[in-house]
Amino acid sequence: MAQFVYKVITPQGKEKKGSLEAKSRDAAMAMLKQDKNVVLSCEEGTGLKTPIDFMSKGKKIQPRDFALFCHQFSSINGAGVSVVDSFMMLADQTENEALAAAIKEVHTSISKGETLANSMRKQSGVFPEMLVNMVDAGETSGSLDKAFERMAVQFEKDAALQQAVKKAITYPIILLIVMAGVIFVVMTFVIPTFMNMFADLDVEMPAITMAVIHISDFFVAWWWLMLILIVGIIFGWKAYASTESGKEVTSSLALKLPVLGPVKTKSACARLGRTLCTLLSAGVPMVDAIEITGRSMENLLYKRAMKEAKEQVMRGVPLSKPLKSCGLFPSMVVHMVAIGEETGNIEKMLENVANYYEDDVQLATEQMMTILEPAIIVVMAVVVGFLVIAILSPMFTLYDALS
Repeated sequence: MAQFVYKVITPQGKEKKGSLEAKSRDAAMAMLKQDKNVVLSCEEGTGLKTPIDFMSKGKKIQPRDFALFCHQFSSINGAGVSVVDSFMMLADQTENEALAAAIKEVHTSISKGETLANSMRKQSGVFPEMLVNMVDAGETSGSLDKAFERMAVQFEKDAALQQAVKKAITYPIILLIVMAGVIFVVMTFVIPTFMNMFADLDVEMPAITMAVIHISDFFVAWWWLMLILIVGIIFGWKAYASTESGKEVTSSLALKLPVLGPVKTKSACARLGRTLCTLLSAGVPMVDAIEITGRSMENLLYKRAMKEAKEQVMRGVPLSKPLKSCGLFPSMVVHMVAIGEETGNIEKMLENVANYYEDDVQLATEQMMTILEPAIIVVMAVVVGFLVIAILSPMFTLYDALS
C-alpha cells in the first residue's frame, strides 16, 4: 500500500486536498471517483509533502478519541439503533472536530447504501486501517458492536502505552532543558555582574573562578552562534531522521539506549500481542493481521521484522520462527506464541503477552523515572555548586586579605 496525495472538486463544488492509501495510482483514482469527485491531481506522496487531513480540520485525533467513539457506537448500536442513526448521533456528540467531520461524511455515505467499512476507508486515512478491517469483519459476521468494543479496548491500551512512553521521554528532556536554560542565564547575566564587582576590588581570582569567567565570556560573545548551532543540529537531525538511512539509525539507536531501549522493546511486544490478538479474535486472516500489526509498529526494525514474518507465514512457516530469527523479540514472546500455535489457542497467548508487557511498560517507566529524576537533580546540583564555589571563592580571598 502506498500513500497518494490528491486534489479534487467535490460534488458540492468545493476544492478538497488530502491523502489516501491505495495499492496503485489507478486504485486511488477509482476510490476518489466513487464519490463523484472531479480529480484534479493524484500522485504518490512523500513524507515531506503528504498532508495530514485530520489535523487541518481540528486538533489531531488521539487514540483516546477513537476509544470514546468506539465505546459510544458499541453502546448505541448494541441498544438496537441502526448504523445510520448511530453515526448521525455520534456526529453531534463527538467533540473532536476532525473526527466529527469524518463521521458526518461516513453517515452521508452509508445513507446512500455504501458499507460502513468502505465508507470509513474513503476518509483519507482518518480512521486507522486496523479499525476499518475490524469493522469489515464485524459487518461480515454480524457482530459490529462487538468489533467496536474490541477496538475501544485496543485504543485505550494504545493510549495508555503511548502515555507511559511519552512520560518516560518527556520528563527528563524538560529537566535537561531547564538545566541548560539556568546555566545559560547564569553564565550570560549573573556571572558578568559578579565579576565586574570583583574587578573593581582588584582581587586575585582563583583558578576555578577564572575558568568560569572564560566560559561566561564565551557565552556573552557567542550566544547567537550557540543558538544557531543548536537550532541547526535539531533541524538537521530531524531532516536526517526522516530519510530511510536516518530512520534505520534512529530505530537501532532507540533500542540500544541504556534506559529507554528496554521500554521501547517492551512497548513493541505489547503492541504485537494486543493488535494481533484483537485482529485474530475478530476473524481477520493471520497474514493480513501480521501486515496490519507491522504497519502499526513505530520502530522501523520491527516493521521490517513483521514484514519478513508475513512473507514466511505465507510460505507455511509458524509465526514463532520468524519472531525468533529476527532477534528483536524476547524469548518469552517467542515461547508464548509457539505454545499458542501448538495448542491452537494463539489469541489467548497473544492476549497474555499483551497484558504482561503492558504492565511491564508501566513498571519500567516508573523505574526509569525513579532512576533519571535523582540523577538529573544530582547533575544540576553539581553544576550549581560549581558556579556557587566559583562566585564565593574571590569573596573568601578578599576576606583573608582584609584580615
